[in-house]
Amino acid sequence: MPKIAKLDPHVADLIAAGEVVERPGSVVKELMENAIDAGATSLTVEIRGGGMAMIRVTDNGCGIAAEDAETAFLRHATSKLRTEYDLEAIGTLGFRGEALAAIAAVSRVTLLTRERGAAEGLQLELEGGEVTGRSIAGCPEGTVMTVRDLFFNTPARQKFMKSDKAEGANVSAVVLRCALSHPEISIKYIKDGKTECHTPGDGRVDSCIYNLLGREIAGSMLEAASENGGVAVTGYVSAPVSARGSRAYQFFFVNGRFIRSKTLQAALEQAYRNTLLTGRFPACVLYITMSPGAVDVNVHPTKTEVKFLNEKQVFDGVYYAALSALAGESRRAEIPLSESSRAALDAPKEPEPAAAPAKQSARAASKPAFYQNMSADAFRRTQVGGTERRGWSALRQTMPAEPGRTPAWTMPETAPKKAEPIQTAMTPPAAPARTAKEPPAEIPAEPAAPYRIIGEAMATYILVEQGDTLVLIDKHAAHERILFDKLRADGYSAMSQALLTPVICDLTAEEAALLLANRAFLDALGFEVDAFGERSVAVRQVPADIDTGEVRPLLGELAEKLALHAGNADEARDEILHSVACKAAIKAGRMSEPEELRALVERVLSGEIKYCPHGRPVATELTKAALDKSFRRTV
Repeated sequence: MPKIAKLDPHVADLIAAGEVVERPGSVVKELMENAIDAGATSLTVEIRGGGMAMIRVTDNGCGIAAEDAETAFLRHATSKLRTEYDLEAIGTLGFRGEALAAIAAVSRVTLLTRERGAAEGLQLELEGGEVTGRSIAGCPEGTVMTVRDLFFNTPARQKFMKSDKAEGANVSAVVLRCALSHPEISIKYIKDGKTECHTPGDGRVDSCIYNLLGREIAGSMLEAASENGGVAVTGYVSAPVSARGSRAYQFFFVNGRFIRSKTLQAALEQAYRNTLLTGRFPACVLYITMSPGAVDVNVHPTKTEVKFLNEKQVFDGVYYAALSALAGESRRAEIPLSESSRAALDAPKEPEPAAAPAKQSARAASKPAFYQNMSADAFRRTQVGGTERRGWSALRQTMPAEPGRTPAWTMPETAPKKAEPIQTAMTPPAAPARTAKEPPAEIPAEPAAPYRIIGEAMATYILVEQGDTLVLIDKHAAHERILFDKLRADGYSAMSQALLTPVICDLTAEEAALLLANRAFLDALGFEVDAFGERSVAVRQVPADIDTGEVRPLLGELAEKLALHAGNADEARDEILHSVACKAAIKAGRMSEPEELRALVERVLSGEIKYCPHGRPVATELTKAALDKSFRRTV
């Protein structure tokens, strides 16, 4: 049996370095975090050859004292921790004291530093972790750390590096995350002699997003904020119409540290349910501020994974921050109004009769004020779309105790409504006679509508003229959203139509069993389903808006979604309501009555409806200026 021996210190250092320094991006991350911890307000990162040839990080921080310079490159040497109790509340980005030692062990390092107030600076040179030169130098206050020939003494590690272009892209991503995490620091990034980005350092998150992520993303961002106990969330989330094809633009920062967290991703995406197309993801730049003692950052060598003391509280903070941003955005009319249209909308309404104060107060209470800061608990009480859906909070899936058992759905039992008292008076009271001198009451004229419905195009799109704007509305998408919201509304009671001849739906045995097991849920939607043999069901009653020709494909679709989302009652319910609303909505290609068009137009132009349940926009616009430009009109 081989003898157990202690590793050579140099080999041990190389192994330890591999845990911290994986690639050039790791070096840049550690050096930038050290500069931020040193109180820098200006920071420059320069690389060549993807970072393998050279990395230089320059800051104007506090600098390093001459007597501490060599100690800083020893393993577990740090100025940020003193006792074991300091680990319980870490307030700095770096703290282990491994970064400089790990970097120096696998590269050639030159340190140039001058402490604030010191008369002279120091230059220190190291190779493979060993000091090779030390001299006095003139330099500005702060620190310049230059790393060359990364992994020159570990060829096994060097051969696993990717191309200079790929490694440079990774460094760019690291710089971007550090710059977003601290908008108050001006960060300049130079790649192969070319300036890639330069943030202003004005402390404004929106200008930082514009500079780093571009005009398109910055223009689609919505401001988000929430506070729940000791967790405060601020930042920006994207509008649903600007969702991305991946999660690459989701940035979460906890106490100034970039982290990756499936919990926070799930909280963000939960807020966007029923507003995004499948395969689309929201973008965000969110800052979570909490007590350092409530988060453990010492669970991974790269410090990008953390553990929360109260995970549910952090989940709620992100969820309600994003939800409040979407609630505010959904109530801002995306289509601009002309001056005359806005005047008509803002015109004072006729006062309602004084005999109905209760109705007025109820109406006022039903319209909560948006564009305000509120706690998560207050948001739960006033907003629609929380974890507990209105009218469906009792709908939960009872999971089977043993595998193979068909899941069953349960619906809340509703108490029968009390009958209204019957009027027993034989004759109504006589109306008071009008005197000859009394003038007839004048009916106030309704203000003119702030828009004009031109008609339908291709029996699919409603054309609306509003000031200097031509609005095109997808009537199917708008009506689908209205029906979906109605299905999910509190106290919704389905109107059904009994079929003279039952519709027989042929399914697989599993699908038929699944539908029959969830008969109570289907009853609540307006379906009456009975068994008809082993592989079929008979549909005797359907919702009033469903055509009989849609019944067979719809039942198959419902069975498929019940099976697909058997482990999540909320997701299954929403997916099923999507299908029912889609089948019941006005179909494209069918001309509609003027009353139908007007009802849809008013809901859309008010800003109440912006997206269909699948996330597609329901309206778009063409301005007069754009039309004039396309026709090359000058007047």
